[in-house]
Amino acid sequence: MAEVAISVPVAPTPGVFRRLLKRKLAVFGLIVIALIVFAAVFAPWIVPYNPDEQFFEGLTLEGAPLAPNARFWFGTDLVGRDLLSRIIYGARTSLIIGVIANGVSVLIGSAVGITAGYFKGWVSTVLMRFTDLMMAFPALLLAIVLAAIFRPSLLIVAMVIAMVNWVQIARVLYTETRSLAERDFVEAERALGAGTFRILTRHIFPHLVSTIVVYATLGIATTVLLEATLSYLGIGVQPPTASWGNIIFENQTYFTSAPWLVFIPGFAIILLALAFNLVGDALRDILDPTQQGHH
Repeated sequence: MAEVAISVPVAPTPGVFRRLLKRKLAVFGLIVIALIVFAAVFAPWIVPYNPDEQFFEGLTLEGAPLAPNARFWFGTDLVGRDLLSRIIYGARTSLIIGVIANGVSVLIGSAVGITAGYFKGWVSTVLMRFTDLMMAFPALLLAIVLAAIFRPSLLIVAMVIAMVNWVQIARVLYTETRSLAERDFVEAERALGAGTFRILTRHIFPHLVSTIVVYATLGIATTVLLEATLSYLGIGVQPPTASWGNIIFENQTYFTSAPWLVFIPGFAIILLALAFNLVGDALRDILDPTQQGHH
């Protein structure tokens, strides 16, 4: 039987990070991620003010937000809170949701994809038809419906995003696992009496690790953008918890008179998503030999 030609990425090696550092765009992405993670982790110690503190002197005499100045570097929001402090705490919210939601979606997608790809018959059919059903719904619309059903909170928003983001990796891993399961070395293992657990852990999963790593990295960018979208629509992380999306949502009425209230958090969202995409693209090129020279 002819084998299906697919891309089978090699397993990650200790030299991956060293090769990653040779790519300028990837290094830029790593630096941005490191700075944002540092700010998120040490937020309580580096913010100039309490992010929820409303300053009487943080508004003009007319009650409008203050522009960036020597005291409030990023200006203030519509109720006189320091925008820089809220941006730093918003990084913590975005990263927590990004890591939790993407981690859960990768686990679900990997379990579904590998199980459906290895086991044939009704198991594969049921799992992949369910995956197709989930893919048929627009992710944003489904997330909005789920967020509206459950009371939004940090954990609920993370789980809602995870529920709509697992289908892509499930599809990819299903295709790769199904092809790997038909390879000669797997058939030989079966003939020698190897059990399912041994075949999956020793001969199939190692070939899928690099794909999972790449999707785990790229997925964080998608997760951050989806969280920002839900928060902007008012059904994501709820105030007073700072989130880059709800900062834009709260201050959008001042878009023309105080544009920094929209542009600064918007730039932060784009920068973080870009950083993870740059690192994810570099990892894909390094871990998958067939991608070399394609970018």
